Amino acid sequence: MRIDPAQPRHDWTLAEVAALFEVPLTDLVFRAAEVHRRWFDPAELQLSQLLSVKTGGCPENCGYCSQSQHFKTATTASKLMEPDAVIAQAVEARAGGAQRFCMGAAWRDLKDRDLPKLTAMISGVKALGLETCATLGMMTLDQARALKAAGLDYYNHNLDTGPDYYDKVVTTRTYQERLDTLAAVRESGMATCCGGIVGMGETRTDRAGLLHQLAILPEHPQSLPINDLMPIPGTPLGGSEPVDGLEFVRMIAVARLVCPKSVVRIAAGREHMSRELQSLCFLAGANSIFIGARLLTTHNPDQDQDAAFLAELKMRPMTVRPTVDA
Repeated sequence: MRIDPAQPRHDWTLAEVAALFEVPLTDLVFRAAEVHRRWFDPAELQLSQLLSVKTGGCPENCGYCSQSQHFKTATTASKLMEPDAVIAQAVEARAGGAQRFCMGAAWRDLKDRDLPKLTAMISGVKALGLETCATLGMMTLDQARALKAAGLDYYNHNLDTGPDYYDKVVTTRTYQERLDTLAAVRESGMATCCGGIVGMGETRTDRAGLLHQLAILPEHPQSLPINDLMPIPGTPLGGSEPVDGLEFVRMIAVARLVCPKSVVRIAAGREHMSRELQSLCFLAGANSIFIGARLLTTHNPDQDQDAAFLAELKMRPMTVRPTVDA
């Protein structure tokens, strides 16, 4: 099929997205790289850092997550952090090169009683000159507007997987509820951060289903994270077989083709990826990573290791804030 990088589409069919996964890999990567260069400098990466501001005790049963109260894992529940403590972590993240600071809370949905603390930490992080992002579960339009007013730039709410595989991963929240939260984020005027996870036992068709859902949203996610499952002992998906590295590259390349103006992030899973695999992902259109030695509850390459790697690739932090089509 012909892809015009100057004309992002919202009318993709599932069959069209699935067909992209069948394109010979070298051709697929080449086509994705062409689209990437239409919208971004391929030598630039957006550098984000993630902090768990409220860990564990979540009532959801997402099969990949160590923070669910349904599973016995090594994660210990904690209360919502104080704003000053979060802002101090953001100061360190900025000193380490982070451009965006992401705050995550293990909740099913946001409660109004927590808004004062959250708006204080968001406004404090924003005052440091960092882009702000949060993932706090489901929320209402009024709550979304309050977070935007506090200075929240992005709201993360992943679809996780394609709609046909979703109930194999989580049953305590519907796919439509996730889409409804994304709609509230868009209506509030915030940017969306939305992607999913590979390596949960899904098929290639399920992966195509996830990217199809993202591609037909009224606005493509401004930030599109692709996580490679980090299996957590004690969770239902703790024994999952890893996805082949070249299949992960395909996922990145197809994401770039169907959401050409999105910042595509290699999120969780870089710790077990080779430098060569990560480099191929960058060639295929990934242009964002998490830095810092820890994500929410899983490990990440340490900062010195990443700095050396990116210096060897001669890549640099992203300088221009991306825009996305409406």
